[in-house]
Amino acid sequence: MSMLQFFIAVDVTVVNIALPSIGDNFGVDAHSLTWVVVGYTITGGGLLMLGGRLGDLLGRRRTLLTGTALFGAASLLAGLAPSFGLLVLARLLQGAGEAIALPAAMATIVLMFPEGPRRSRALSVWAAVASCGLVLGFVLSGIITAHLGWRWIFLISVPFILIVLLAGLFLVERDRPIHRGTEPLDVPGAVLLTACPLLFTFGVVEAGEPGTPGWVAPAALVGAVLAGVGFVRVQARSRNPLLPLGFFANRARVAANLTTMLLSGALSTSFLLFTFYLQDRLEIGPIGAGVTMVPLAVALIAFSMLVPRLLSRWGARACILAGLAFTAAALAVIALVAVLGAGAAAMVPAMLLIAAGMGLGLVGLQYVAVSGVTDEDAGTASGVQRAADQLGGSSGVAVCVGIGFAPTLHAGDPFLVATVLAGIGLVVGVVVVGRLPAPAPVQNQQE
Repeated sequence: MSMLQFFIAVDVTVVNIALPSIGDNFGVDAHSLTWVVVGYTITGGGLLMLGGRLGDLLGRRRTLLTGTALFGAASLLAGLAPSFGLLVLARLLQGAGEAIALPAAMATIVLMFPEGPRRSRALSVWAAVASCGLVLGFVLSGIITAHLGWRWIFLISVPFILIVLLAGLFLVERDRPIHRGTEPLDVPGAVLLTACPLLFTFGVVEAGEPGTPGWVAPAALVGAVLAGVGFVRVQARSRNPLLPLGFFANRARVAANLTTMLLSGALSTSFLLFTFYLQDRLEIGPIGAGVTMVPLAVALIAFSMLVPRLLSRWGARACILAGLAFTAAALAVIALVAVLGAGAAAMVPAMLLIAAGMGLGLVGLQYVAVSGVTDEDAGTASGVQRAADQLGGSSGVAVCVGIGFAPTLHAGDPFLVATVLAGIGLVVGVVVVGRLPAPAPVQNQQE
């Protein structure tokens, strides 16, 4: 499960440093290249809850293998794509494969370990693998692009996906017989949930693009609002909703997913700010920029070992608040370094703070988001949590980086503007989490 998580996480960031090479190969500009990144994350995030419901209704093992196979086939198509259009299509299919496979993988882990230290340790490993995949995507992208060519950033994952498929066939327990109702799956809800962030991102990006007609951005943003309202109405009327309204009865779970969106937006923004500062401001090459981010990956591994103990000692809410605070401090350091024009070494403290914020915050939020799940709703809860993480990250980047680096929208330093916007989201997260009653710490138990 963690190997699958790793390569799915790698694919979120591995294209960033390779984008200039892809653009040169197909003769497309930077504006078009953004869809290679955004198309994957939004399609994956928008369909994650549908993937979670598929796991609950059709069986986790069956759904896991289907999504993994689709992700592997799409990776192969992306690496062999003869045109830019096919590359974007392959990225969309990769997102769909992720949306089907990841909730089933996370639900398998959640149900494999009982609530308590064993589950907290399992989720820590899961989160650490994902975080390292995101960071190492930058490193691998520079090395692979420089020595093998950009196509191999997709092709290199194919044999490992085959290993996951074979391991899943032999190691994952077969699905139990499942009673299926006669109601169809909520496909309209999935379409609306995907369209909402896609239109929102398009509207924000186009708002800062010189030469774009003035009506395009407002129309896209209005469309995003209508899609969001339509999604809520469909869920209220559907007999088999993508997101049952009873899900919102758990106040702590709703707060955890909302805060996950805000924290993921800030973390994803920080990743791009690191890249932009190292490559654009300091003009460090792709390999050098990737190597500079190695301390972040090492720190994430270290925090993954500490988080289970801290959950046992402090409880989930304290860990979440600490993660939000560390992330806010990292954003302040990024803004200060950018304003002062300091060297690459000055970014290392921010990287260490980001590692602490990601390790403490996301693991604590995952623990709260899946607390109290049963065999019937584990896939849905996991899908919602993953969707909150991914859609929060992509939407946060659209707002913070899209507005921060759009000179037509403001005259301030782009790094300062982006960090302030991300910081506002973190403050909202602190307010949301702070209003929840403090849960009891995860009790240590003998395994």
